[in-house]
Amino acid sequence: MNATASAIRRTYALPALLPSLLLACATAGAADAPPAAVTAVKAAHMLDVRSGALVDNAVVLISGERITAAGSKLAIPAGAQVIDLGNKTLLPGLIDMHTHLTGDPQDSGYSIVAKSIPRVTLTGAKNARITLQAGFTTVRDVGADGYADIGLRDAINDGDVPGPRMAASGPPLSITGGHCDDTMHAPEYKITALGVADGVDEALKVTRRNIKYGADVIKICATGGVLSFGDDPRTSQYTLEELKAIISDAHRLGRKAAAHAHGGDGIKLAVLAGVDSIEHGSYIDDEGIKLMKEHKTWLVPTVYLGDWLIENAEAIKLPKPLLEKAKVTLPMARQNIARAIKAGVPIAFGTDAAVYPHGLNAREFGILVKLGMTPIQAIRAATLNASELLGWTDRVGTIEAGKFADLIAVDGEPLKDVKTLESVQWVMKGGAVVK
Repeated sequence: MNATASAIRRTYALPALLPSLLLACATAGAADAPPAAVTAVKAAHMLDVRSGALVDNAVVLISGERITAAGSKLAIPAGAQVIDLGNKTLLPGLIDMHTHLTGDPQDSGYSIVAKSIPRVTLTGAKNARITLQAGFTTVRDVGADGYADIGLRDAINDGDVPGPRMAASGPPLSITGGHCDDTMHAPEYKITALGVADGVDEALKVTRRNIKYGADVIKICATGGVLSFGDDPRTSQYTLEELKAIISDAHRLGRKAAAHAHGGDGIKLAVLAGVDSIEHGSYIDDEGIKLMKEHKTWLVPTVYLGDWLIENAEAIKLPKPLLEKAKVTLPMARQNIARAIKAGVPIAFGTDAAVYPHGLNAREFGILVKLGMTPIQAIRAATLNASELLGWTDRVGTIEAGKFADLIAVDGEPLKDVKTLESVQWVMKGGAVVK
């Protein structure tokens, strides 16, 4: 009896002791835990993209995934891991606001018919790695079949495959027979793209479905396109009523909206409907420029692709009708984008990588400078401006305390020759060196 009573007393006393025991263990663990590891990245120069100034004798201190301090000749804590990049120049990781990671150039035509969603998803894993190695630590992916881009984003976030941070759209919205519909098949095959939606009710349903399955941004094909059959890049597709419904619902549900729009009327309708960005803008006119400035709508020009696509059309077996459209539209785009830049339309950097090989994204910088931007303006388009359009200014776009430690390094001075960004020598994403 005495032994039993003693056991009962011990059993009932244990819960009362547990809080004290747990607190003691936690206190002992905190006292014994080593301080968080610090990494110090040193370089001869660092570009402050806000001021446009080069900081000499740069030091960036990193704890975990985040920057804790950045400046000139900062004291490096004892025991820190030091990465000395010598005479290189540090910049924030670059941001491409218009990619299609699950596609490749040879997919611009009938060959895409033979590729399954699992296959294009694996293509995306390859291109994500290439894009990251090129110094683009963040991308916005604006259009993929079967939600392949959303699956890729999640795999990158889970650490299953290397790649940039991604904002993904899923299947782009299109009218029947529009640029983002599947228009290359004969009628008897009855093939329609997943994002096709006609009328306000259907458009709302597809917008909500994309969000249900993980879309960060809603992509809308507001005009015809170049790499599609049977449409004209200069003509609008969705009505103002349809665009307002899509965009207002996206905003209400906490998403931004991006409109593929080459033609003048389609640009203006999308801006009036409240879209966050116009992609391409090839035929933008004075009225469109005026509206974009008034509404502070971002323009994401994609102009380098014209060089590569026309030069390599035969090699990738680009169908003749698409090549003919490219020869007209893409040179015209440069003239109109130059006018938009001169007028002060806000610009965010985008490439349409997939129309040309991934990894060549930085070739866009040189074209933007040719069209009237200064090197720092072009770099801001791919850092500060892009982070603002994403809504990620608390995460990426600058080398500042609290931001992700997404850094790149190049030889030479990009403010003197922006093409140095085509040869990124070193890449860090979230405090881990990936190149």
